[in-house]
Amino acid sequence: MAATLKDVAELAGVSTSAVSRAFTPGASVSVKMRKRVDDAAKSLGYSPNVLARSLTTRRTKMIGLVSNNFHNPIFLEVFDLFTRGLQERDLRPLLVNLTDETNPEKWVQMMLQYSVDGVIVASSTLSHDFAKAFQDVGIPVVHSFGRYSHAPKVHVVGIDNVACGRMAAAELVERGYRKIGFLGGPKQATSTQDRWAGFQAEAKSRRSVKLTHSFASDYSFDAGRLEMTRLLKGSPQEAYFCGDDILSIGAMAAIRSAGLDVPGDIGLIGLNDMTMASWENISLTTIHQPVQQIINASIELIIAMLDDPDRSPEYRLFLCDIIDRATLRPKLNV
Repeated sequence: MAATLKDVAELAGVSTSAVSRAFTPGASVSVKMRKRVDDAAKSLGYSPNVLARSLTTRRTKMIGLVSNNFHNPIFLEVFDLFTRGLQERDLRPLLVNLTDETNPEKWVQMMLQYSVDGVIVASSTLSHDFAKAFQDVGIPVVHSFGRYSHAPKVHVVGIDNVACGRMAAAELVERGYRKIGFLGGPKQATSTQDRWAGFQAEAKSRRSVKLTHSFASDYSFDAGRLEMTRLLKGSPQEAYFCGDDILSIGAMAAIRSAGLDVPGDIGLIGLNDMTMASWENISLTTIHQPVQQIINASIELIIAMLDDPDRSPEYRLFLCDIIDRATLRPKLNV
């Protein structure tokens, strides 16, 4: 039988309430008393019940970590960094899969039932309204990788996807491409909409540039390969901004399966700079998204909100840069 709080109290010769206080952060306990309780607990192999302790502290230390795209390998990196970051701060992540979900109601109720202290929505495709549903019931929330806004409804940490679209178009033009295409993720995704808006605006501001656009069904390898296979049946462009690394890698597979070369026949640029993009057989030129910084800032914000739930919503914006590898032709000499 596992040792109980009562067993520790009897061995230490103190009351059960004294043992409870000894294991409650910030509680008033003398050094001598805490040592007696610690020694007794160690000898019995006792560990305090954190769920029971939450009834006293009104804190579960649980943070809901929710996302809706488990098909994209970048989120393996995201979840690894988030879970380790939360655990290092003595918080416990509750991972929730929102794939194919657009209505937050069920998940809001789930977070309430588990009495989470806060929620991090890790998604570049959901609107602020999804995250705001948690805020509306009094749960502190941060939207990581969310849509840029001058007046956010909730705390948002991420990048300016419109600016990234502009960056991709400018890079292609500067490398001499004049027939360029946007191959985005799902059309309804906010990240796709913003990346296409920026790409289109920059391309149209350049002279002699012919522009096309299309959308994949998902941010996934299979969706990228399928959409590029369709494009290759027509008159493909000289280069594509695929809007995401995994789409780019799927597109690359389709191009090579058709007997064509990247970048000899078609150039590609992605976005994220996930680990796979740097593999030698892929070597994808891409726009680097500072994922680690975004995650650190998201965790800092959610912790700050635990003490100040009424903190005014803010947007923390991180800049991106291009990682030049091997899927675009060299820059033109100026």
